[in-house]
Amino acid sequence: MKHTLQRQLRRLATERPYQIVAASAAALVIATTTGALLSTADDAPAGQRTATTVAELRSDVAASRGEARDASPSASAAPTTGAPASSAASPAAKATSNPDLTRKPKPKPPATKVLDYDYEAQNTYYNCGPAATRNALSAAGIDRTQEELAAELGTTEMGTNSAEDTTRVLNAEVKGSPYRTRMFPTAPSPAQMDRLQADVVKAITDGRGVVANVVGDATDTDGGWHSYGGGHYIAVVGYKDNGRTVRIADSANPADPSYWITTIDLANWITSRGYSA
Repeated sequence: MKHTLQRQLRRLATERPYQIVAASAAALVIATTTGALLSTADDAPAGQRTATTVAELRSDVAASRGEARDASPSASAAPTTGAPASSAASPAAKATSNPDLTRKPKPKPPATKVLDYDYEAQNTYYNCGPAATRNALSAAGIDRTQEELAAELGTTEMGTNSAEDTTRVLNAEVKGSPYRTRMFPTAPSPAQMDRLQADVVKAITDGRGVVANVVGDATDTDGGWHSYGGGHYIAVVGYKDNGRTVRIADSANPADPSYWITTIDLANWITSRGYSA
């Protein structure tokens, strides 16, 4: 019987050596108590003693296997040292949650604003386009002569072709090319009048003058009459009443260099022409 138990122990050691090594203490207890188990069962039949002893041996071996598993570190166990499970938020996450990066609304434009510009009357009867462009640029601190601008605009004795030309030259001079052309082929609609008002307010708020190509007659807010049957260019250099009235720098007559006109009247004055804002 002892030989049988020894063979079983040797077989277990061969098949699962890591368990026997890990449970060496349990194996020694089994080996030393085998004799006691056999001696206490002497009064039982031989077959019953053998079965009982083997069952107890198997139970002890199974227990030792469990202890061996408990003693072995698990491959998936979390380390006891090192970084904590939860790490700090990434820099990108912090950046997106930073309240300083929240887009803030732009401040409301002032109700009234007039640019500080340098007025100059046109030096020829056909140089109203270069003169208006020059006066508008002076409000942005850009100094150009009428002759220089006439060459860029393509101005001749027939004048300057259209607002498309003033937009092109203004964008060549002003950083960021902020100007856009708006044309009024027919009498402007209420929506187009509103667009003109918004464009003037934005440009003046940004420190830029507007250039408008007008034709026909218009009356200013003081009752002054201005008539340009063949067409004319003027600079818009200010506004008041939230843009409902605009300040005109007119190069045609140095004796009457500036005046106020309603935005609605200016819009109608631009009919069949356009403006750069």
